[in-house]
Amino acid sequence: MGTFREIGQNTSDKTTLKEFLHKIEMQYGQAERIWVMDRGIPTEEVLSEMRQSDPPVYYLVGTPKGRLTQLEQKLLSLPWHAVRPGVQVKLLPQDQELYVLAESHDRINKERAMRRRQLKALIKRLKQLQAMKLSSTQTLLLKLGAAKGQYPAAWRLIEIAIPEPPTTSFSFQLNRQKLRAVRRREGRYLLRSNLSGKKPAELWQFYIQLIEIEAAFKNLKDDLQLRPIYHQLEHRIEAHIFVAFIAYCLQVTLRARLKVLAGGLTPRAVLDKFATIQMLDVKFPTTDGRTLILSRYTEPNTDHKILLEQLNLTLPPQPPPRISAAGELIHESQ
Repeated sequence: MGTFREIGQNTSDKTTLKEFLHKIEMQYGQAERIWVMDRGIPTEEVLSEMRQSDPPVYYLVGTPKGRLTQLEQKLLSLPWHAVRPGVQVKLLPQDQELYVLAESHDRINKERAMRRRQLKALIKRLKQLQAMKLSSTQTLLLKLGAAKGQYPAAWRLIEIAIPEPPTTSFSFQLNRQKLRAVRRREGRYLLRSNLSGKKPAELWQFYIQLIEIEAAFKNLKDDLQLRPIYHQLEHRIEAHIFVAFIAYCLQVTLRARLKVLAGGLTPRAVLDKFATIQMLDVKFPTTDGRTLILSRYTEPNTDHKILLEQLNLTLPPQPPPRISAAGELIHESQ
């Protein structure tokens, strides 16, 4: 299976997809590959070519929300198929393709919580603006625009009535019809594929791999600071990416251990907590002009000790003391 994700170029995914598929085929030969792509990557023209090629090029791609609206009535009457605990799908064959409506209970809870937090914060901000004595309608519009930019998903659920200038007051209300529509679609994804012989569980697993890859790129760019890259020489760029990749491997390993030993924690939370343990040098001058150096890490607090115990980790012993002599460091046994 292959996933398409463009890195470090300013060209559009839509314009590079054909070239990319051709390059892979020329380099590795023809094979029964399954391309899993974001909804914004392939055009209808490219998908048509993938279906009509001989042999066909198989794909699984997400769809825009508008496509779910178009097919909603047809999907309503179809039965759900359980693919794993908490995940179910509906299958709709249409126009040489198979549409897969997937629903995840975990994703429903996550998206619903995110929407509630954003909506609550937006309503709080709008009430603050209502209480302000603003100098002009333009100032009000600027502040409303800032609120829209900060809470875009919640903004679509709010109707705002602004009177004619110079009045700076406004009113707002929740659009309950839009809210009901959003609630129906939370945690649901509509996928499309020309893979008609695969089981629903396999299709779902393919798409989950794409989500995991997207999360990996996000971690590399944000937590592991893969970008920006300031190196100019190719070997230095490769070394930078290699170090970031090794760091990601360690992060994945930590996540796997946390899942078994401390399921409620994320790698980011653990690393932030352990970052407060620092190594420092304590220096003592001696009577003969040299310096005794004790390298020590700070004493773990209660939270650190609990984490270390949960992860079955043991801190190494404190390093032995060192004594400076004529500009050199000499190790002494304790």
